Amino acid sequence: MLILDIWIDFVNLRSETYAENSRIPTMEVGTAKKDAYRRDLTINSLFFNINNNSVEDLTGRGIEDLKKGLIVTPLPAKATFLDDPLRVLRAIRLAARFNFTLVEDLKEAASDERVKSELSSKISRERIGHEIDLIMSDKHPVKAMCDIRDLGLFYVVFSFPENSNPPVFDKCDWQCVSHIEAAWNLAYSIGSSVFSSGSGPKLQDEQRRLYLYSALFVPVRNMFYFDKRSKRQVPVSSYIIKHSLKLKGSDAETVVNIHAASEKFAELVLLLESSVDVRTLKGKLEDEYLEIPTDSVKRVCAGLILREIKDFWRVALLVSILSYPEAENAADILNKQDELHWRKEKYIRIERAITDLDLDGVWKLKPVLDGKSIMGVMQVKSGGPLIGKWQQRALKWQLAHLNGTRDDCIEWMKQSQSKSKRQKVESST
Repeated sequence: MLILDIWIDFVNLRSETYAENSRIPTMEVGTAKKDAYRRDLTINSLFFNINNNSVEDLTGRGIEDLKKGLIVTPLPAKATFLDDPLRVLRAIRLAARFNFTLVEDLKEAASDERVKSELSSKISRERIGHEIDLIMSDKHPVKAMCDIRDLGLFYVVFSFPENSNPPVFDKCDWQCVSHIEAAWNLAYSIGSSVFSSGSGPKLQDEQRRLYLYSALFVPVRNMFYFDKRSKRQVPVSSYIIKHSLKLKGSDAETVVNIHAASEKFAELVLLLESSVDVRTLKGKLEDEYLEIPTDSVKRVCAGLILREIKDFWRVALLVSILSYPEAENAADILNKQDELHWRKEKYIRIERAITDLDLDGVWKLKPVLDGKSIMGVMQVKSGGPLIGKWQQRALKWQLAHLNGTRDDCIEWMKQSQSKSKRQKVESST
């Protein structure tokens, strides 16, 4: 019912009985005390009596646990988790949100092999993915991920495909959690503005969330499996996001793109810091029709990467700075303040270099020549791979010539084609 613009849920006090193979209980009308004891945590079993304005603590420990910051189940933890194994992840999520402590009895039950088996078999992947997504969007996701790892739940939550190539390596869970912890520290040593840059709050939250997923799966970014349906090799990170967590396909695609862009950024970082010979990249960007001025190579190279990753370029750069050059262990970034400071300063320098090149938002740049215009210059009536190649050349030309006009680009095309024809004639004679 909607009362004064607030939605109020009305429910019966009830008791619950769980079948062995289901987390959906059979409910009966019960007493307030039975209702309190059936809940997942003592801090969630408090009632407020609207008749006398008092809090009723029918388990006898809800208020005390709240004061002490303890995560406790009203009934024995193992029985509570076997009734509904999803409560394990809820307990971890709330402990992280409020920075509370999981009591030893609860941790022992969460680590129990039968509880882990029931979590894997009784709970849908959608429900597990929803809990993990809430954790990633919450205040202290790293604490929750550490608990998931320490309680032996990592491979239950993030199930891997069979026969990945290369196989899952020893202590993969520790590597993954170390990377998300290092990523968290790096991002917030720089400042939350790393996820803003003029974008709206909704996009900022998405960038932060997908940055954390990307960092978590950095150690498995070069692992693949053969997908029988598509008959191709697919990144393991994509499998985990789409099948283990049942998140959106676009989330998996973005994480894969962030990983790919972060590898390209690794080379770009060297270029922007003048640690690599510009002529090497110049040769890769050019062909017989296109010559790029040496002083424009950095802008063209960076522009092409940014046009692929778009709004997430800062996220990809962060992941790149986190990953390259690789520390001996991600824990090194956590434990060595000078290492963290060095990577922070490196990110700031590269981000400034890209913005100084006026490339933030370059993906919104309208091509100076579209396919139809190129077909007109080449005097052909239909498109094809050749037109696509010329569109890519025209884009590189546009990035290299900041103030170039449409007419300038057309003139360059005509001159390039004439020059190429002359060279072919000369070489044949």
